[in-house]
Amino acid sequence: MLFHEPVFLFIFLPLTLACYLLFRKFVRQETIVAALGGASLVFYIWWNPNYIWLIIVSILVNFLFGRRLGAERALRNGSCRFSLVLGIIFNLSLLFAFKYMAFAFESINLFRPDLVAPYALDLPLGISFFTFLQIAYLVDCYRGEAEEAGFASYFLFVTFFPHLIAGPLIHHTEMISQFRCKAERVWDDLAIGLSIFSVGLFKKLILAQQMATWADSVFDGASAGIAPTLVESWLGAFCFAFQIYFDFSGYSDMAIGLSRMFGILMPVNFASPYKATNIIEFWRRWHMTLSRFFRDYLYIPLGGSRSGAVRSFVNLVFVMLLAGLWHGANWKFVLWGGIHGIFLVICHGWIVLRKNLGLHAGFLPPWGGVLLTFIAVVLAWVPFRAESIATAQLILDGMMGLNGVTMPIHYAQLLGGAVGHLSEFGITFGAMTSYGGGVQLLWIAGCLAFVWVLPNTQELFRFNRPALVILGQSYCRDSLPKWLAWTPSRASGAVFGLLAAYLCFLAIQGNPGEFIYFKF
Repeated sequence: MLFHEPVFLFIFLPLTLACYLLFRKFVRQETIVAALGGASLVFYIWWNPNYIWLIIVSILVNFLFGRRLGAERALRNGSCRFSLVLGIIFNLSLLFAFKYMAFAFESINLFRPDLVAPYALDLPLGISFFTFLQIAYLVDCYRGEAEEAGFASYFLFVTFFPHLIAGPLIHHTEMISQFRCKAERVWDDLAIGLSIFSVGLFKKLILAQQMATWADSVFDGASAGIAPTLVESWLGAFCFAFQIYFDFSGYSDMAIGLSRMFGILMPVNFASPYKATNIIEFWRRWHMTLSRFFRDYLYIPLGGSRSGAVRSFVNLVFVMLLAGLWHGANWKFVLWGGIHGIFLVICHGWIVLRKNLGLHAGFLPPWGGVLLTFIAVVLAWVPFRAESIATAQLILDGMMGLNGVTMPIHYAQLLGGAVGHLSEFGITFGAMTSYGGGVQLLWIAGCLAFVWVLPNTQELFRFNRPALVILGQSYCRDSLPKWLAWTPSRASGAVFGLLAAYLCFLAIQGNPGEFIYFKF
């Protein structure tokens, strides 16, 4: 069940909201928490009832490990570290068995064909997210930083349906404390949540879906062995860059909006990453909660930047390789993570060199840094989207002009006599199945304006009681123009509700497909 599917929009969400609004009037908060946990379990079961045992066993075992770690720490028991290691091994074993076992066998067979038999299981919904979520909880229990919680609150923390399938990767301190008291401004929360949800639904159904159509035509063609030329390759790469941007940004907005409908504030996971002036800033804006997890629970424990520049660079590349592998059990994701690791090393290395040379500013103005970072990210998206590394190489060759340069055939009439001169440089004119004409170029230009000029969701929805929280820090609305920083009322919630209704109608008519991060 996905957020833009009719069964969710017209059955699950209205029923869950109705029960929530009814319960908060007549029952205790503990019962509301249990009811939301039950609804989240139904949400999970809808995908595949055969795997319900997996998430329940995972939650039970981790809850007991957390209690054990808390008790051992209170008694200063020396076995506390052993319990932590055992809990982490349990979680990683489940993740390996269901997500990486087949990949491991396939990798072995690359070197020793037919050495091991093929092995594959269906990828359980959200296993990467709820596994990392609980590993962080166990580590915090070991450190004495975990918040005491009953089983119902812990169960809802892990399974809460707005973040279950694709994040954000929530920290327990950001959620469990909110389960203890009833929301005070129910109708305001509903208006705010519906407004944010509608924005996310628009990004997914309108922007991401249109970009997906054009991106698929290039990448699917390359998978079939059709070598895209220079223009086609860049168009496909740009379209996918915008597809994944609006797909993940839309999902993040919908998750935050849904959570707010139930009076729960969720951390922002996406903050205009294409406005980043360097690749370091990009990863502070893209999938922010995942970046935080790798920083706090992997990069810093490995030594971070405390052991010198070389060690920190090695740590960076290692962490990014694991981040790539986290996104999918395929070498193309490892390559994507390695590319970003190299980008980060270059960026950090340049900062160190600049400080040593006494340079206070770089050679590029801020807009130049944004453009350079954007192009680097677009290039890195190619192996991420391609079906295989070979397909990615075919498209990257096209982006470098190695597959030839073909322009739309109607451009020949516009250029007139210049066609002969262009042909001397290998530029030809012909039919381009992946080129959508001027409409496609207008869409790409509009998307560029959307990501570079317009305010993002958290900038748009700044008001007295924060609707959005970035890792514990709420936005102040005073820095935005008044027309961009309004407090959603029930009336504006109704307007956004009409927009949501129209988008729901589009969801029924079309087939927008899954969220990209749903697969991870």
